[in-house]
Amino acid sequence: METQARMKAAVIAQPKGARVENVLKPDPGPGQLSVKLEGCGVCGSNLPTWEGRDWFKYPLAAGAPGHEGWGVVEAVGSGVQGFKPGDRVATLSNSAFAEYDVVGTDSAVVLPPSLKGKPFPGEPLGCAMNIFRRSDIHSGQTVAIIGIGFLGALVTRLAANAGARVIAITRRPFALELARKFGATECIPMDDHWKIIDRVKQLTDGKLCDRVIEVVGEQWPLDLAAELTRERGKLIIAGYHQDGPRQVNMQLWNWRGLDVINAHERDPKAYLEGILMAVSAVASGKVDPTPLYTHTFKLDELNQAFEAMKKRPDGFLKALVTF
Repeated sequence: METQARMKAAVIAQPKGARVENVLKPDPGPGQLSVKLEGCGVCGSNLPTWEGRDWFKYPLAAGAPGHEGWGVVEAVGSGVQGFKPGDRVATLSNSAFAEYDVVGTDSAVVLPPSLKGKPFPGEPLGCAMNIFRRSDIHSGQTVAIIGIGFLGALVTRLAANAGARVIAITRRPFALELARKFGATECIPMDDHWKIIDRVKQLTDGKLCDRVIEVVGEQWPLDLAAELTRERGKLIIAGYHQDGPRQVNMQLWNWRGLDVINAHERDPKAYLEGILMAVSAVASGKVDPTPLYTHTFKLDELNQAFEAMKKRPDGFLKALVTF
């Protein structure tokens, strides 16, 4: 009697309690791919899942909530077209903190040979492309980006590539220098609300910014973002606002006639389109995310990876779990 193969996978058994377990290796069904994972990015949106909330039930499924995986196709199910064993792919799933994952063909993107050996957490890279696309940025515009982490730095590069003048606003000194390297023309410490507004007014002759992208996910940066957006400008919300309701200055939003855009996609097709755009941008050299992968952990160090994301030590931008 043939025994089903097993694999190692991270299981979050309780709040702040990830452990590695030996679980059954999933087999691909019709239209599915079995992927031997090389790694998975650690996403800020999953921090509450690891920390624990009343509405989560533990233990989580094996490999959850990893959704930034990449690896090599090991086997394909019946009816699969466009993929073959040996293809290197970026995947969209919820179970990529594991040695293997199974995904549908509509949740994978083939990576070109030019990206061989390079990490490629497709979901956050695609997220940056979708934020940029939703922001409708053009040459000659002034764009303020509040929060220079992984996403903020990528969007800075994309906006600068489009010919926009980018004003980067962030708390951490090293991130100001990073923003400069990624194309920002002005970098402002995020320390004093009114001082920042006055500085942006000076830089724009009082007109403020055509586009303001908030990538922090907190109340104050959201308030600041609205203050920096000019009349009939676009305020783009890209930060993860997960710790409760927000208040907005609707009088200001109304008076200035702002277009307010929630840049978080939920359509899987849009996610996939963003990843395809990211593959093209990285492969062509227009965007180089390599300096943003600042911390690497092993599968049995997932707790440390989340802890680093929570504490954000100096220099921290993006953690990868690699196998």
